[in-house]
Amino acid sequence: MATNATSIVKILGIALLVLGVGLAFWGYQLSGSVGSEITETITGSNPDKVMTLYIGGAVSFVVGLFLYTKK
Repeated sequence: MATNATSIVKILGIALLVLGVGLAFWGYQLSGSVGSEITETITGSNPDKVMTLYIGGAVSFVVGLFLYTKK
């Protein structure tokens, strides 16, 4: 039974790793949009949606990595 729970945690870790990479890539794609470029020019920083995707991707990736490498 312990191996079944371990495999579920590893699968969840892999899913979070993929989700984290996907969110970070989506944020990167969004940061190159025209609206984002205008906001960055005016304010000097990325829009909130881009930063939310970057932070969400990083957190998801780190948690996924932790779950995947946990014994």
